[in-house]
Amino acid sequence: MSCGLKTFHRVAYQRVLKPILFCFDPEMVHDVFTFIGRKLGATKFGRAATAWMYRYQHSMLEQTILGIRFANPIGLGAGFDKNALLTDIMPSVGFGFEEAGSITGEPCEGNPKPRLWRLPKSRGLVVYYGLKNDGCEAIARRLRGKRFDFPLGVSVAKTNDQSTVEVEKGIDDYEKAFRALHEFADYVTVNISCPNAFGGEPFTTPERLDCLLDRLDKITTSKPIFLKLPVDISNDELDALVTVMLKHRVRGVVVSNLTKKRDRKEINQDEIRNISKGGISGKPTFEASNDLIKHLYKTTGHRFVIIGIGGVFCAQDAYEKIRCGASLVQLITGMIFEGPQLIGDINRGLVELLKRDGFKNISEAVGVDA
Repeated sequence: MSCGLKTFHRVAYQRVLKPILFCFDPEMVHDVFTFIGRKLGATKFGRAATAWMYRYQHSMLEQTILGIRFANPIGLGAGFDKNALLTDIMPSVGFGFEEAGSITGEPCEGNPKPRLWRLPKSRGLVVYYGLKNDGCEAIARRLRGKRFDFPLGVSVAKTNDQSTVEVEKGIDDYEKAFRALHEFADYVTVNISCPNAFGGEPFTTPERLDCLLDRLDKITTSKPIFLKLPVDISNDELDALVTVMLKHRVRGVVVSNLTKKRDRKEINQDEIRNISKGGISGKPTFEASNDLIKHLYKTTGHRFVIIGIGGVFCAQDAYEKIRCGASLVQLITGMIFEGPQLIGDINRGLVELLKRDGFKNISEAVGVDA
């Protein structure tokens, strides 16, 4: 597609479609776009038309990581495609990979509505879904026999209810989801950092994380295992978790999840005054996640593959995470605020930034600022 038409799409979303969409309940809008995405992904014409409008490809963005080929480093983060319904259309939108879920051992209705709010001034979302998903067995049936046009990651978590609060029960739930889904994924992310689940985040302590990973080590799989970390941790707390990860099969880290710190300087306090629950995504997590990425890369080098997520709204944002140490980058909130053309814009912008800095491939830029 010509640059002029791409500019038209960007302006049309920002000045026409977005103001209309932002007048409606955000969860309803998400459900509508999921429905549209499923319909487009179900036909060859729908996929081709979407790719013509949005996808951008360049050899400088290609990487092979842990034996997995990524056409570009920009992925859809877990939390958008909760039930793996959009795996057919997201490659056409331009994503280099997707992480579906998080998916739990049992079906989960999630927390009571309302559970999603926009923060336009803070450029973020307040998310209180509480791991809403169809459960690992239903989603495994959905994925069985499918072929994907890009790498598919699957995020697993423990079911959000009282029955999984006891540590062993929680580990049982993780194990059930992992066993049901790992064969369909290119990699599996163990999400220990959902801020909206019953019982909090019990597996962010080294002792309990060790127990969880010890159980998952017993599952025979060739798929790389990633761990999704909270953003509201110190470097010392991160180091303690790394010590545990080094004892197990963890090959990568997703940095990071939603913030619960409502006093962050990036958050407009007027916007959240009447919202008492939920974690915050988007720009309020950008600097904090970058700091963790840089520290992790400096202290572990190439021991872990890092996927950076949090506050990516443009190519420069993605490039900054890469230069801090992330080999791959995920986003959700940026696409909601900027439009679906954002993924192609970021990939195009990354090529320009790589050429400016004299790199021949995106992998050469990983960690240069760390």
